[in-house]
Amino acid sequence: MRVKQFFVSRGGTANTGISFFLIQIISIMDQTTLGIGTRLQHNQLGPGVIVGIRYATYLISFINHGVKEIDKTDNQLDEIIPENVTEEIETHSEIEKSLLKILRLWGGMSEKVPLGDRWQGGKLLLQPADKSQKPKEITIEDFFHKIVMLRDRLRVLEQNINSNKKLSDEDKVNLQQYITRCYGSLTTFNVLFRNKEQWFIGEKGSKED
Repeated sequence: MRVKQFFVSRGGTANTGISFFLIQIISIMDQTTLGIGTRLQHNQLGPGVIVGIRYATYLISFINHGVKEIDKTDNQLDEIIPENVTEEIETHSEIEKSLLKILRLWGGMSEKVPLGDRWQGGKLLLQPADKSQKPKEITIEDFFHKIVMLRDRLRVLEQNINSNKKLSDEDKVNLQQYITRCYGSLTTFNVLFRNKEQWFIGEKGSKED
């Protein structure tokens, strides 16, 4: 994650002590987790606004590409600061405010999550080992809907943890790590999603599936 900064040099040279101090400030800012509502610019996806925060990623609503999950360390992201706000971003500022208001009212995000084409019209059969007992049958669409609801509620829980003022930063990190592990346990169901960017994502390098 890079933070765009602009400095005006005087006399063509910079004082070494001041330069070092500014570098330290930038370093600290780069390590800071941005909050919901922060406006960003992505080199490929364009302008957007943070609408959700996870342990290692941001949920960003891009003006032209919808909601995407982006790694916090993605070097294609730039925070938009007042000196660098373009006319296009200013035009959408009221839209962003309205979006954030709706998200807060509903306590989550409304996102269309399509089922994979090969599962359309399919059924899930739970067959007991005892063949004399009746199996349970459920449509894959209904099962997938429940999986998506679970995912959305975990996201809301993450947001509530992150915005809770009574929790310390350490508590927040610990709780978010547990939620990330829950995502890791649910990656088995990624096969049902049509779009890979909407998959469950657990801890990187985790073998849990």
